[in-house]
Amino acid sequence: MAREKIIASQPTGPEDEQFNTSLRPRTLDECIGMGDLREKLRIAIGAARTRKEPMEHVLLHGPPGLGKTTLAYVIAHEMSSTIKVTSGPALTRPSDLVGILTNLESCDVLFIDEIHRLPKSVEEYIYPAMEDFKVDFVVDSGMHSRTINLPLKPFTLIGATTRAGRLSPPLRTRFGLTHHLEFWSEEDLVRRLEMSAGMLKTAYDADALLAMASRARGTPRIANRLLRRCRDYAQVKGDGRMTVAAVDAALKLEGIDHLGLDELDRQFLRVIIDIYRGGPVGKEAIAATLGEETDTLVDMVEPFLLQIGFLARTRSGRVATKRAYDHLGLTYDRREDPSLFEPGDEAEEA
Repeated sequence: MAREKIIASQPTGPEDEQFNTSLRPRTLDECIGMGDLREKLRIAIGAARTRKEPMEHVLLHGPPGLGKTTLAYVIAHEMSSTIKVTSGPALTRPSDLVGILTNLESCDVLFIDEIHRLPKSVEEYIYPAMEDFKVDFVVDSGMHSRTINLPLKPFTLIGATTRAGRLSPPLRTRFGLTHHLEFWSEEDLVRRLEMSAGMLKTAYDADALLAMASRARGTPRIANRLLRRCRDYAQVKGDGRMTVAAVDAALKLEGIDHLGLDELDRQFLRVIIDIYRGGPVGKEAIAATLGEETDTLVDMVEPFLLQIGFLARTRSGRVATKRAYDHLGLTYDRREDPSLFEPGDEAEEA
């Protein structure tokens, strides 16, 4: 049975996704943690509205939970357009895409999440749609085959992906505006939590929000999820006001420590340290020992441990760093082999 991981960047279910949707900003002015992207979008949207044209196509890439879907809705709102939402895995046949494209009105926004997972046969139909606002498809076969040119109304395609490197070069180059979303600072997370707490009409202490932001892994989706859990705890166990004590107690109950690690993260590190003497060890061996899927560990556990320097990926396997030992209160007594840490090497085998 899979363990719940409330500090995962991905939505944990329909209820969680509905909660995040209710807290989404609607305008660029309400957006936080975007750096210079907000000004770029403001200029692009203003120019498009002045010319009464669709905005240029946008590609947003970066780790999950940083607001790619939210930005798509904000862009559509700022353009006073309708947004149609789909995903790469949902478009299995060219007819699926053609059906969506032909139903778009002028200046509508088409948002494709996980665009890197588009089948090749479907992706080829996007090229002329993005460049010339038309779709060419072949009917019949052999000597009776003929090409039908189907014009489309001008639209804006917004693609979102967590793995930009998997996009084919022809697709990537057709986006006019490409931006990588970075992890948020604690200051930005606190501002987002203030906005969310205001929407939820929840009383709080400033230090309580900071305590949540420090555990949110730089991800606003996780911050909102922690806010939800802490709000529930404060209402049931306290007077409804979120204090530092209430936040600490709520997150301790969830097994989340002061750095944002949960029990699965700590078990991952303990397996490397206790069973495999600190590493190196392959991901398949760790997954088998924990009884978890390899993809779960690679996508949900390793990224944050790598980000904070608790884990190193070498050509020989995963290695727990001295920081991980210190965090777990263990003595670092292994001798590092410098040859294991050659730049650019990553272990992929057990």
